[in-house]
Amino acid sequence: MHPDVEALVQLVPPQQEATPRDWAAVHSRLGHDLPEDYRQLVDTYGGGLFDEAIWILEPDCADKEYDLFAMVQERAEVLERLWEGDRGEPKPAQLTEPGTSLVPFAHIEGTGAFLYWLTRDDQDPADWTVMVDAGRGPEWEHYPVSCVRFVKAAPTGEIRNNMFDELLPTDNHMFEPTSDFL
Repeated sequence: MHPDVEALVQLVPPQQEATPRDWAAVHSRLGHDLPEDYRQLVDTYGGGLFDEAIWILEPDCADKEYDLFAMVQERAEVLERLWEGDRGEPKPAQLTEPGTSLVPFAHIEGTGAFLYWLTRDDQDPADWTVMVDAGRGPEWEHYPVSCVRFVKAAPTGEIRNNMFDELLPTDNHMFEPTSDFL
């Protein structure tokens, strides 16, 4: 098991068994692979809510708000509109390099904030890092860590984020599968 997933399982043991995904089909549909730690996270927990704050997107979720495929398309369109023209918001510095892009993997409950992988052409998904978008303003933060390390570190306070510090860190760690809400 990926060490970051193992650390998360130690902090928040899964309450039920998730259904493993057909990652080759996900890769085919997206046109690119996803990081191993994320795939193991979804295969271990499924999609859902960590510490009443971080919603993990999952492929083929019945609710489009939590579906990875739907959010990849929606967020690409939203960000394109956000940055277009002279009146658009400036792109974060990390996205000014040619070949960089964002892929959403989670959002923050009730804030409008999204968590993205920062990707680069020809970069191994294991090397993707985390970008956080405030959602309701031009603030962006970059964290040079994997998605699962971020998901574990934000609730424990190892990583602090000004955009949702009213939600995290917390002392009571839990996970609620998306299926509990559908």
